[in-house]
Amino acid sequence: MNRSILVTGPALSPSAMAFAAEQNVKVIPTRPYAPVEELLAIIATEQPGAVIVRQGQFGRELIEAMPDLRIIAKHGVGYDTIDIQAAAERNIPVTIALGANAQSVAEHAFALMFSVARQVAWLDGRMRGGNWDKATAKGVELSGKTLGLIGLGSIGGILLDLVAPLNMQVRIFDPYLKTLPERPNISRESDFERLLEDCDVISLHCPLTADNRHLIGAAQLERMKPGSILINTARGELIDSQALIAALRAGQIGGAGLDTFEQEPPAADSALWSLTNLVATPHVGANTQESQDRVGLLAVQQIVAHWAGETLQPRSVVNRHLLPTS
Repeated sequence: MNRSILVTGPALSPSAMAFAAEQNVKVIPTRPYAPVEELLAIIATEQPGAVIVRQGQFGRELIEAMPDLRIIAKHGVGYDTIDIQAAAERNIPVTIALGANAQSVAEHAFALMFSVARQVAWLDGRMRGGNWDKATAKGVELSGKTLGLIGLGSIGGILLDLVAPLNMQVRIFDPYLKTLPERPNISRESDFERLLEDCDVISLHCPLTADNRHLIGAAQLERMKPGSILINTARGELIDSQALIAALRAGQIGGAGLDTFEQEPPAADSALWSLTNLVATPHVGANTQESQDRVGLLAVQQIVAHWAGETLQPRSVVNRHLLPTS
């Protein structure tokens, strides 16, 4: 077996690269968002035994071009860019770096909440343009408001702690959640529409599936409270971007903080950039040094463990239900 790892994107963190070297594993980084043709050429030359997916799509054509492929590891937790069915047909597990980037993403969601509530990005731009809006700018406090979490995984769980000092009430919509955390400011909401109607801030923390694309569309935005804030550090396709643009433009909701988008990167002439009540960042929720160290190292560790015949943590294998041996 070829002990080499193709990385779809730049080199891994120093700690991950050092661990790979200790294990006599060759790491093959690529250009960010390299086209399929370029990746196929590298695969033909290197024939790696594993892949770490950092950027771009990794579909059936690439998987079938790799006869020595034994495992695919996602550099993060969002695996919708990987054809998990094609991998399963060859008994190839697809793993995620479960929990490794949760702290960083939760902090980024928290930062977006503040930035939208206090108009930080817009006011910064105004000041750089020579304006002084002290007399007219007016934000809102997050203290005492109600936060609605759609999905409660590792990221949402950390966000619970971050908002606790603000005395925010947190309502959680997650049909797959077995046990609700025992905290006085937390409650479960089983009615999705009621969650939208009652919460001051809605934050998305669920994976993208075939069933929840455009989970937030025109009808859902209409149900949200006037002045409410929508935060997305999950997957861009969870939100109908055209419906959101219309709602923000009309002042139907107070604002939005987006780290992910339906099209990445969004077009330079997108209507998003005309919105003064939008705060946007380029899918960098997990881009901290600490997170990159943990995620890269865990991805390499998962690969080395699988090569050695060790059992992977079941919750980290996202296509385990599709594997022939499951």
